[in-house]
Formats: sequence, C-alpha cells, structure tokens
Amino acid sequence: MLNKAKAIVLSKIKYRDNDLIVKCFTNHRGAVSYLVRGVLKTSKRNSKAAYFQLLTQLEIEENFKENQSLQTIRDIKLNYPYATLHTNVLKSSIVIFLSEVLNSVLKEEEQNEQLYSYLETTFQWLDIKDQFANFHLLFLLNLTKHLGFFPEVSNSEANFFNLSKGAFETQKSDLYSISGENLIILKQLLGTNFDDLEQIKLTSKQRQSFLTMLLLYFELHLGSFRKPKSLQVFNQVFS
Repeated sequence: MLNKAKAIVLSKIKYRDNDLIVKCFTNHRGAVSYLVRGVLKTSKRNSKAAYFQLLTQLEIEENFKENQSLQTIRDIKLNYPYATLHTNVLKSSIVIFLSEVLNSVLKEEEQNEQLYSYLETTFQWLDIKDQFANFHLLFLLNLTKHLGFFPEVSNSEANFFNLSKGAFETQKSDLYSISGENLIILKQLLGTNFDDLEQIKLTSKQRQSFLTMLLLYFELHLGSFRKPKSLQVFNQVFS
C-alpha cells in the first residue's frame, strides 16, 4: 500500500554495498525502518544519499506492507532544507547526540502527531538560531512530556526534586533527591520556552552536570535507555 508521509531520520546503517537501512520517526506511523536500495551507488545523477543525514526532515512515499520489519520508499524529497544544522560544527554535534537519544527512546510504531510536531518545530528553530548553547537541555526536558515522565510541577517551590518519582518534595527522601545548582536550573528551564532560552546563563560545567542528571532521569524512567556513546565527544565540543 502506497502512503505519503513526513519523516525525520533517526539513524542509518549501511547494508550490503549500496543500500541503507534507515530508521525514521514518521507523522503517520511513529518509528519505521526502511530499506533504501541503491542509494550509495556512485553517480552524478544520484544525490539522494544526502537526504538521509541525521534529523533530516523528509516527505516520503512509502510502499507499506503489514508484518514486514523493513519497509521501502518509492519516492522522497526534502520537506525542510536545513541551512545550518549539518554545516555548523556545534549544531552538527547536537544533531549526532540528540539523534542517538531519539533512536534509543522512539520505538513505538504508532501515530503521535504531537511528538512529530515537537521534533519538527524544535529542529527548525535550532536551524535558524545563533544562540543555542542550552537547546539540548530544554529539548530533552520537554521531550519527557511526550514520553510520559515530565516533572510534576504542583509543588515546584519545594527544596528537592526526586528523579525517581519525577516530583518535587520538601525533604530529601533517597539518593535520587537532587538540590543545589541542578535544582535551580531545572526550575529555570521548567519556566521558560525556546525563544527565551538565551536568558539562562550557564557555564559549561553547569551544563554538563545538568545533562548528566537529565540522562539519569531518562534511565530511571525508561528501562531500555542507555547513555549515548557520543556523550563524551559532545561534552568536549561544548566545554
């Protein structure tokens, strides 16, 4: 069955000599893996390999077959051509890191238009902005809304936040209760949006500490989540 859809590239793996297996998050079916044949053949006429850079936003026509693990793509074009996301060194580091996180957490093969819209709009925002040092922190925090463990904010004036419970608390209850700088940053991020993000001033050390905490938060609430392999390089780039 032929279907038209929008898709964001999460990962790609070379298959045989000229093919790719590409995992995408689609607006109509969630996470889907595609076998793209012949895309790596050397040819001046063939420029479609560039379409499968990480987090590229595509319009595809798929040939969908039930109970098949790998689908195929009949036609493809760019939905949103990025201006800087793959050419700016800092932004491309964010792309590699976030695509690895998303590839890990987005496994469901079901429609989620709100999540697709969130990914689409935030990556377009990053593409056009010059100030984006804290982008990945707010992106990951807001992503938890769509994954089902966004912090409970009803008691946000409290002096601790429990990572395991996902809630603020008035006293430290276990080793997952955090306070201090990370708590302050959490409260700042919970109260801001992407356009106001540059008003939050953080040092590289503060940024790395908060990111470490965020990734632990993901681990505690998603049993299959593992820290991205690109984390060390990512932290070096933003140090």
